[in-house]
Amino acid sequence: MPKFSVVIAVYNKEAFIADTLRSVINQSFTDFEIILVNDGSTDSSEEIIKSFKDKRISYYFQHNAGAAAARNAAINKATAPYIALLDADDLWASNYLVEQNRLLKKYPNASVFACNSKIKDGVKIIHETYSINIENKVDLEVNFFEASYVSSIINSSTTVLKREVFNEVGLYSKNLKSGEDTDLFIRIGLKYKVVFSPKVLVTIIRNQESLSQTTFSVKNKPTFQAYERFEDSNKPLKKFLDLNRFSLAILAKLGNEKREFKGLLEKIDPVNLNKKQRLLLKTPAAVLRQLKSFKAYLSKHGVDFSAFK
Repeated sequence: MPKFSVVIAVYNKEAFIADTLRSVINQSFTDFEIILVNDGSTDSSEEIIKSFKDKRISYYFQHNAGAAAARNAAINKATAPYIALLDADDLWASNYLVEQNRLLKKYPNASVFACNSKIKDGVKIIHETYSINIENKVDLEVNFFEASYVSSIINSSTTVLKREVFNEVGLYSKNLKSGEDTDLFIRIGLKYKVVFSPKVLVTIIRNQESLSQTTFSVKNKPTFQAYERFEDSNKPLKKFLDLNRFSLAILAKLGNEKREFKGLLEKIDPVNLNKKQRLLLKTPAAVLRQLKSFKAYLSKHGVDFSAFK
């Protein structure tokens, strides 16, 4: 039995999947299997995948059922005690699994492990910012919500979980078209702390065709209704959800989804937002669209402008 099962769901990733697979195959730590589920790709993803002859790869095809269903299928086929999540367009440094294995040994009683990452947007590299201090470069065991007010401390390419975590919190929700990873991470955060290495060992490829970049309606995003009953007794969760509601509210305003915007606004405690965020919620949609275009312009010129900082 391998130590890690690397689970990858693929849908039309012909431009990325070869590099992603090579980044796994070239790991210094070699005791792993790769479970790869093709979710009905219509491009040449299958041909590219089948060109790899590594015996550690197990390949499965299913008719298109969505990202959550494909991820769940891969997890259910995994045989190792530790599940390593990886998106089909992201890249691991060659020592990623070495670092994760070190964390497993250092924190034998922990169940959720993550490494730091960077985002590659074209030729530009963006370093993640978290709501915890990682300047001293030491390992941390943190509350998921408290650490994730800016960027999520775990994501679908930086995280290793004990198999038992899925038995406890469940798999990805197939009812969500987008944001199913955030929904899963909330359930994980309610049960477990996260062991985090500040070493940057994952490159997130910002792909303009990914679900997170192409799903613009709030109706296709998580509502967080299932977690409202925990908010009164869990202030970090409440703040995390309110910050996510803020993002959804801005999306609703930009999409002229007035009812959804009002519903989200009613649930947000303004205390959990900064001044910039509270101002943006009051800003007319037309002005928000201009600001969004200006933000994109600044980003192209290397200037980071975020409402979360």
